[in-house]
This record gives sequence, structure tokens and C-alpha cells, in this order.
Amino acid sequence: MSQLTNEQLERYSRHIILEQVGGKGQKKILSAKVLIIGTGGLGAPAAMYLAAAGVGHIGLVDFDTVDLSNLQRQIIHLTNDVGKAKTQSGRETINAMNPDVQVHAYDEQVTAANIRDIIGDLDYDFIIDGTDNFPAKFLINDACVLMRKPFSHAGIIRFQGQTMTYVPDKSPCYRCVFPKMPPKDAVPTCRQAGVLGVMGGVIGTIQATEALKFVLGIGELLTGYLLTYDALTMTFRKIKIPRNRRCNICGEQPTITELFDYEQPTCSFGR
Repeated sequence: MSQLTNEQLERYSRHIILEQVGGKGQKKILSAKVLIIGTGGLGAPAAMYLAAAGVGHIGLVDFDTVDLSNLQRQIIHLTNDVGKAKTQSGRETINAMNPDVQVHAYDEQVTAANIRDIIGDLDYDFIIDGTDNFPAKFLINDACVLMRKPFSHAGIIRFQGQTMTYVPDKSPCYRCVFPKMPPKDAVPTCRQAGVLGVMGGVIGTIQATEALKFVLGIGELLTGYLLTYDALTMTFRKIKIPRNRRCNICGEQPTITELFDYEQPTCSFGR
């Protein structure tokens, strides 16, 4: 990459004066490619901070349109964006924020049939899971493990949030912690249970931080740890999680070698 322009030297000056970043690190950020799956409560703040940081290529994946109820937490979308595709709204906000960033919009739902093509489109360096349902989370994990792509998992509900980072050969994957998908309706969604709007900002910003640290090769990632946050007690817990040698996808004898679209099993009460 060529030398930073005078405008870039000014825009990213607070990065550049950091010993761990500098001009060389900012060039890495400007060359980085981060894919965000889900432009909602988690993906919205993650996308905005990555764009502000100067990540050169940001992919936005979402098949939904902006709803008025989204605006309480999905800060990349504005009132005038209601009815727009979330990928379009996200692109417009990022373009207005930072012209250095190229936004690649995928106005579709991730499936076993397309997720490899989406991740491989630009050979993304890092994936952020900003989805809100278990079938998507298990699919993203499986795709990243099979494609050897690092990614950040996260989830939020009510006043709680959690996040962890997977790096191939260096950490347990999502299935090591959650081997099986919970039965349908066993865990309520944000639509059913509610969520404090700022939860997405707290956890989504941590996901963006993990992406930047990975790109820069600095600090300690949340590999081998599940970070939980309780907003009511203002408590963070960093829980060490071992790699499961019997994991169905990243273990010593994996049984999952292909991608599938998942459906949550129904609850079997009384059994």
C-alpha cells in the first residue's frame, strides 16, 4: 500500500500515535477485509466503529429491512431509513462517515448454499457474527471452522451479553462450548424477551475491538474464553473454556465435514 495521505494522517492520528499501531498498523487496517453477518443490534455498532477505524473493506450481510423497532439499538440506521434494506442503510451511513471504506452489501440470508461464496468473495480476514438466531450461529461457526476463518461470536438478551473469538488451531469453537442447538422456544429471542438497547453497543464494540486486534496482531484475543456481561450488576466475567477434543467439527475426529441448514428441534416437554 502507498503512503498515507495527509487527510488520512489527520483522520487516523489517534491511531498512529499509538505505539502498537503507528502508520504501519493503520495501513494494515486500511487493507483489512471484515465481514459482518447481521446488521442489527450487534452488527450496527461493530460496523460503525470498524468504518471509523478505516477498515478498507466491510461486508454487510442482511436480508431484512429497517423497522421502527430496530432504531432503539441498531444505531447505523436512522428514522428516514425505515423500509430500506438494512444493507443499503448501512452502506449509506458508512459512506457518509468514511470515504476510505468500501462497503460490499449482500442482501440475502446466509445459508449452507451461499455462505462459502460470501465469505470467499473477498477472502475476508475476519468474520463477525451479529445474528440473533441459533441456526445462523451454528452455520457461521461451521463455515468458519471448515474454511479456517477467524470469527467473533456474540449474543445479547435482556441485560446480558456474551462473546468469544475463534481462531483456527488456537482456540475452541462455538460448538466446543455449545455442542447442540437448544430446542425451539427454549431460549427466548429479543423480540420475545426484550433487550436494553445499549447492550448491542457494549458487546458489538468488543467484537469490533477483537477484529482490529486480530488485523493488527496485537494484544490478547478472547480465544479460549467466553466473556459475559451483566448490565444490571455491571459485571464482566471471563470464563476459561477448553477445546473439546470430541467436538463434532473441530475435534480430533470430526463428524461434520459439510455445511447444512439447521432447524431448531422442538421442545419435548414431559420426557
